[in-house]
Amino acid sequence: MTFTPREAIRTLQPVGRITDLFAGVPVSDLDASIDWYTRFFGRPADHRMGDEVLWEIDEHATLFIEPNSAKAGAGRITLAVAGLEELLEGLAARHIEYEPIETYSNGVRHVKIPDPDGNAIAFAEPPET
Repeated sequence: MTFTPREAIRTLQPVGRITDLFAGVPVSDLDASIDWYTRFFGRPADHRMGDEVLWEIDEHATLFIEPNSAKAGAGRITLAVAGLEELLEGLAARHIEYEPIETYSNGVRHVKIPDPDGNAIAFAEPPET
């Protein structure tokens, strides 16, 4: 049986409710990655806890980077967005490269933005309804 992400979360309700998301990305060079993610988000990190550097990306969603050379490049994060073109213009202005936009059969527009380690950071914009 296949679930949409929202349906999958509903299956968790008997054991609790998810209230926040903390997504981690392993990086090989923390200083270089802090620079890249600062340019990616267009602002400095919100918090630093030891070796973890955190950006609050929504009220209940945080992305953090952490040094882990053995796993660097294995991260996969997709952010659902609105205004994809405007976001990509901002990335280009901050010298962040991205791959060509793909449009899926369901109308979702998807673009990969690999970080310096090759972690797959992506934006996905659903079609207008």
